[in-house]
Amino acid sequence: MAWLLLSAIWGTAFMAIKAGLGPFGETPVLFAAFRYDLAGVLMLGYAIVATDQWRPESRAGWIVVLVGGAFMIAGYHAFLFVGELNTTSAVAAVVVSLSPILTTGFARVLLPGRALSRLGTVGLVLGLLGVVVIAQPDPAALLGSGIGEFLVFLAAVSFALGSVLATAVDAALPIETMEAWSMVLGAIMLHGISVGLGERLESVVWSGEAFLALGYLSVVASAIGFLIYFDLLDRLGPVEINLVSYLAPIWAALTGWLVLDESVSAATAIGFAIIVVGFWLIKREAIGRALGDRLPTLGRDR
Repeated sequence: MAWLLLSAIWGTAFMAIKAGLGPFGETPVLFAAFRYDLAGVLMLGYAIVATDQWRPESRAGWIVVLVGGAFMIAGYHAFLFVGELNTTSAVAAVVVSLSPILTTGFARVLLPGRALSRLGTVGLVLGLLGVVVIAQPDPAALLGSGIGEFLVFLAAVSFALGSVLATAVDAALPIETMEAWSMVLGAIMLHGISVGLGERLESVVWSGEAFLALGYLSVVASAIGFLIYFDLLDRLGPVEINLVSYLAPIWAALTGWLVLDESVSAATAIGFAIIVVGFWLIKREAIGRALGDRLPTLGRDR
């Protein structure tokens, strides 16, 4: 039940981003910065209460936090929020679902002894092909056609690369502490990017829609969502928790259609299917082991 709830929370977050980009349309990076101002404070408070190390106490710990803040918070959300200005919430969720494939690819390249098998390489190529099918870029107009999808793809790349780089550093830092400080530093970086892009607070149209979107993303999608994620990561392991990425687009498409009157194209559905197949080819052995461990339990439950 918690796994389904997390997929719903993170899937509907794409709709909330799209809705919030109405009042924040001229300041998308500032929108992301405000989200993590609030989420960072909430997560930091949780880390103080829930862990015995509420802040990094070593150089390695601060390196992990810096990587998380730069790639997984600032880079990911800057590209995602700007990208969603030019695509639908469903398409954004599908492209982001490529993150587990990219994470595996970066891990095989950057971490020693993890070369991709032939089928794994095919899976990585299929994942990238899925994004191309969704974006359908026009070679004669690359700066206009598919630019939103391309920016969201860069968001997925940033998150995947950051997660691998963070894993490569042995920091012995509680996940809650790492996430909290990454959010705080990421928010600061996002404010810097926003200033560099010339975004102005005066351009924000403050309204009920703006506060609802910001509140949902900060409290529900970030703070509550990550608390559920931590619990599931401990109970289910990384393989099953990665599968949340493949249910989230369904929630994004459904809520985008209900709330924002967005439609889902055939290309989006086909691209999503290709990405799922690519993920299975890369993670087929781990998925088989996870299902094998779970099936006896399910049988006993019945």
